[in-house]
Amino acid sequence: MRIDILTIFPEIIEGALKASLLGKAIEEGVMEVSVTDIREFATDRHRTVDDAPYGGGAGMVMKCGPLFAAIESLKPRNSLERVVLLSPQGRRLDQTVVRELASVPDFVLICGRYEGVDDRVRTGLCTDEISVGDYVLSGGELPALVIVEAVSRMLPGVIGNWESVTTDSFYGGVFGPPQFTRPPEFRGVSAPEVLLSGNHAAIRRWRRKEALRATRERRPELLSACTEEDRTLLAELDREEAEREREIES
Repeated sequence: MRIDILTIFPEIIEGALKASLLGKAIEEGVMEVSVTDIREFATDRHRTVDDAPYGGGAGMVMKCGPLFAAIESLKPRNSLERVVLLSPQGRRLDQTVVRELASVPDFVLICGRYEGVDDRVRTGLCTDEISVGDYVLSGGELPALVIVEAVSRMLPGVIGNWESVTTDSFYGGVFGPPQFTRPPEFRGVSAPEVLLSGNHAAIRRWRRKEALRATRERRPELLSACTEEDRTLLAELDREEAEREREIES
């Protein structure tokens, strides 16, 4: 897979691409991530990539020319079939979007800045817009890194143990289960006995049940596509909660 990132601050991104499993995956050729400095495609001696907005108003707007030239420079290396503008107006990033991006051979991420990009970039170049949440950042560089990190985890060879991916929050449509490690007891709080039992079927069932519990408490809308086993476990949770309420009342 190849990912091209367009930005006016390549230094924000380049350091992160060298770290941890992501850096190892890039070094070993599992994925290729290239950072393009949009300023290199400015035509004036000051490398200007922004200008005042037509119609007046605060802030500056990223210009068409450098962005179009930067995108077009990628043609020999990127199909340009998926060009993503990182924008607060885009569709919300979730695991479904991550899977979608991980299924294509290449895509481009455009990091906006200032008051945004000239809308002719959005309509003339971009095939998609993605937002990482309903809040404001100074630019698209951190969202780009979030997307690269999330997509990288879906690629075979990036995570050594694929089970680590399949138990991630949202991978199976729900949060991940609680995790424990040594020591078995810490300051009077013990790890669940089932996790120490060696009974893999019981452990798997406990983890799914606890994942469903956390999801129902915090993001119940994620439970719209439950399996038959999930419904059985949710019914057990209902019974347990009803029993606790009876104990409290008594």
